[in-house]
Amino acid sequence: MLRDLIELKPRDVPLRVALRNTAAMVLPLAAGLLTGHEGAGLGIAAGALNTMFTDQPGPYRLRMQRMLLTALAAGLSAFAGSLLGAHVPLLVLAALLWGVGGGLLVALGTDAGRAGMTSMILLVITAADPRGVTGALGAGALIFAGGALQTLFAIAAWPLQRYRPERGALAEVCRQLAASARASADPTQAPPVTQALIEVEALLHGAHRARGEVMERFRVLAELVERLRLELLALGDLRVALADAQARATLGRVLEYAARALEAMAAALDRGTSPLAAAAAMEGFDAALGALAGLRGGSTDRRAQRQLAITLARAQGLGGQLRAALRNADFAGSRGDLRAWAAEARLPRALRPRDALATLRANLRLSSVAFRHAIRCGVCLALAVAGERVAGIAHGYWIPMTIAIVLKPDFAGTFRVGVLRVIGTLLGLVLTTALVHFALGGEWARLALLALFGIGFRLLTTMHYGLGVMMLTGLVVILLSFYGIAPGETMYARGVATALGSAVALAAYALWPTWERHQVRPALAQMLAAYRRYFATLLTGDAGARNSARAAARSARTNAQASLDRLRGEPRPDPGLLALAAGVFANANRFVRASMALEAAWLATAAPPERDAVLAMAARLDAALATLADALRAGRAPLPLRLREHERALAAQLDRHAGSAQADAAAAIAEAFDRMTDSLGTLAHLLRAGERVAPAGLGEMPTN
Repeated sequence: MLRDLIELKPRDVPLRVALRNTAAMVLPLAAGLLTGHEGAGLGIAAGALNTMFTDQPGPYRLRMQRMLLTALAAGLSAFAGSLLGAHVPLLVLAALLWGVGGGLLVALGTDAGRAGMTSMILLVITAADPRGVTGALGAGALIFAGGALQTLFAIAAWPLQRYRPERGALAEVCRQLAASARASADPTQAPPVTQALIEVEALLHGAHRARGEVMERFRVLAELVERLRLELLALGDLRVALADAQARATLGRVLEYAARALEAMAAALDRGTSPLAAAAAMEGFDAALGALAGLRGGSTDRRAQRQLAITLARAQGLGGQLRAALRNADFAGSRGDLRAWAAEARLPRALRPRDALATLRANLRLSSVAFRHAIRCGVCLALAVAGERVAGIAHGYWIPMTIAIVLKPDFAGTFRVGVLRVIGTLLGLVLTTALVHFALGGEWARLALLALFGIGFRLLTTMHYGLGVMMLTGLVVILLSFYGIAPGETMYARGVATALGSAVALAAYALWPTWERHQVRPALAQMLAAYRRYFATLLTGDAGARNSARAAARSARTNAQASLDRLRGEPRPDPGLLALAAGVFANANRFVRASMALEAAWLATAAPPERDAVLAMAARLDAALATLADALRAGRAPLPLRLREHERALAAQLDRHAGSAQADAAAAIAEAFDRMTDSLGTLAHLLRAGERVAPAGLGEMPTN
């Protein structure tokens, strides 16, 4: 819990994005000051501020739709708040409805959840300044105009840089692959580059993807990058397993030159140019590959020869994939027939797995984390609005506003945001009040300070929430100073209201919690089921099914990782459950990494050896995965798997191909099945041992 409070994450918002978001907020206010329409400028600036964080990476069409919907929701909320502000019973009812509806939107993802939170905030803030119908319409229109202006700034480069999001996403994958090539492999960790590949999948195959021949070329390149990832994963694991120090060092050189080539390709994608700078890296790669081939003939140890043979085959495959990717990086190569990948986007809306209405309907039950969160939000928001109105608290709207911001679907998120919200607000109030009240009294000086706080808020919030809140508090104080509310007069009231709102949110979660200890098993079981579906597609040769299952497995792994992180952030987590969850996650990732090594070996072989025996063993592993997922979901010990004897029999059959043209492929396939059998055996042991498993022993557990 302490780590969550002090952790400083890498900055993921480019400076150009922070500058354009701040410009969309500051320029309308500056225009209002120059023309004498300060109120209109303030309304537009507030709308731009509320839409700022929906300016996220993605296709321009998706970005425009997301931001305009957020702006529309913000405008409607401002209209409702302004109109109902003088009618407390109706406002309380509206707060209940907005809280439930906005809270339920977390089921659709982070962006939708943020839009729901913005709507709740605007409802309670604008209710502090009641208006008639005409005035409420004007307030809502100004808020919407600010969001629309923010959208315009975000998509202004669309005609000039139409494919920049796609190029940027693929470049980021290449950079992350380069980093993973240099890093030491850890078989217990999830395969790297997962999130970046999820973003590429959405860009190239989602409902909002761009269309045309250029996109087909992007898809070809994405497939090549995926193959590169498989080869790098296999070589990373082999580097750990190699017994010969010279072979490890030589393989390290191969991977270093591959990383340089990937970085050159990333730079070329960013600029939209040909990756000519990769030529020198590929020359070094070929030289290191030749040195690796020379080591194979100098070894007399049979096991070492087998390891070197597998390593050389994988390295040669990596070289081929690198050359193909570099040829296609400037989109001059063959497009390939990858249209089947977009099958989901062509399905009827009711059959799409990510349909928003179907997702919301599925979450309308008390067993849903999102629905429980929605009820908490609605009840707390309504009670807070009623309480601050009845008590007549000065600037009391900060209490429900803070509740809307702080209350999250999980305890760890609520605790972290609540504590950092109070600390950041108090620091921001003190800092900004001192600056505005004593140092910067002029309008233009305050406007310049507003711009600095806006840039800081956009850049720092994802790095550390407390620092972001400090910037936001200063920003809001300055905006209110233009509205005629002196900073020094309200500092105490705002600080107290923020503390009360955070305390209410934490108390509400304590009264009706959704503890992650009840959610982590289903999340891990869902991950195992997704891994099973992915594994079932590896040997069929159906590229469309394989890529669809791979994307689903990445999403399930991300959800399971988030569930495990939330469990760690809860107070007094069950050590046995935490150890079990961590062990299941680690060994499931061992399985999927071995599966990817199998995929790389299988796809590289025109005529796989012992095909029938391999498919029979794959069926046994598939059944074992189903058994483990069911046992994990039900909370019971699985039946014995008895996989090892079948794996040894398959290995003996594959060993008969030693010395033949299929020797390298047979060795790689045998090693992959050995690793998969080991990981599933360890998973079964973990589930049988239950709470007695200690985290320190995860790497040394017996297998069956």
